[in-house]
Amino acid sequence: MNLGWIAPADRLGALPPYVFARLDELKANARAQGLDLIDLGMGNPDGPTPRPIVEAAIAAIQKTENHGYPPFEGTASFRRAITDWYARRYDVDLDPDGEALPLLGSKEGLAHLAIAYINPGDLVLVPSPAYPAHFRGPLIAGGKIHQIILKPENDWLIDLADIPDSVAQQAKILYFNYPSNPTAATAPREFFEDIVAFARKHEILLVHDQAYAELAFDGYQPTSLLEIPGAKDISVEFHTLSKTYNMAGWRIGFVVGNRHIIQGLRTLKTNMDYGIFAALQSAAETALQLPDHYLHEVQDRYRTRRDFLIKGLGELGWDIPKTRATMYLWVPCPPGTSSTDFALSVLQQTGVVVTPGNAFGAGGEGYVRISLIADCDRLQQALDRLKQANIQYQRVSAPV
Repeated sequence: MNLGWIAPADRLGALPPYVFARLDELKANARAQGLDLIDLGMGNPDGPTPRPIVEAAIAAIQKTENHGYPPFEGTASFRRAITDWYARRYDVDLDPDGEALPLLGSKEGLAHLAIAYINPGDLVLVPSPAYPAHFRGPLIAGGKIHQIILKPENDWLIDLADIPDSVAQQAKILYFNYPSNPTAATAPREFFEDIVAFARKHEILLVHDQAYAELAFDGYQPTSLLEIPGAKDISVEFHTLSKTYNMAGWRIGFVVGNRHIIQGLRTLKTNMDYGIFAALQSAAETALQLPDHYLHEVQDRYRTRRDFLIKGLGELGWDIPKTRATMYLWVPCPPGTSSTDFALSVLQQTGVVVTPGNAFGAGGEGYVRISLIADCDRLQQALDRLKQANIQYQRVSAPV
């Protein structure tokens, strides 16, 4: 029977191909050919979830009261753990009964927020490059994307002056992310003050994705948007336990900020899901209450890998600034090579998987993202393979 008449909604056709799904196909083909892949593509933490979190989950699973539907808004104790954690980390006062909402990972919340607040045709400001959920969620909701092209000469920071007044006056939401995935850029407190003033002037809802704020190095402490006076009136901030506590597969995150914005997201979610298994929320509480030495171990792991890989790539011609946060390096492609062609060439010649920068929007062209998700022995193997394949960065000399 021909089922061609069963067509997906137009909104799916508007989505660009999801690069990680395409990468999975290419990786499967490479493995079928016998290649030993060193996968530095996805930001998938390789360390174990801390033992106290696992033990808390086991204990909570054994409690029969956790076997039914959880509250739509999350358990009261997990919401309290979230707001206590914000008070401790950022000195931000939040009401657990309206200004914090658990999520099935921050990606789910980012996309559902778009559905809750974006009407077809609404204008949404999104940096480019950006984490794909920042523009895919609005596209699914029918929004129109205005890309703010980020520039290396501006340290990959949003230049608010690049946004025409006519665009700013139409915009409904601005998504942004510092420390940044994919560029690993960080933003000073003054930037957050400026973006709050900009959003208040133009009546724009701010959505800040703070997934990497705890993966910071060398004494650097990222800023929470909610630290800025007046920010909570117009914004929400998303966080996830995936990277900080090696809980990517547990799918637990949360959003905090303006209670009215959060209520809109909660209303949508009550029609879409039944929340997070209560036992996992209990484990997440434990995570947010862990002593800092657990966090320091994770930070040390990524800092060591950062230093190792920057040094090794430097010997192959790359001059990569030392990042202050995240689990990524943002690496320029050799001159004249597109990010897709370079990533495919590296995969086919060496079995090393990196992510082409254009997966994160047009502003990512000419770069690849390398995830620091392997130990230094494995990273050395990756470097050896690049060297053996004569893959290096050749600078173009300026004409005399």
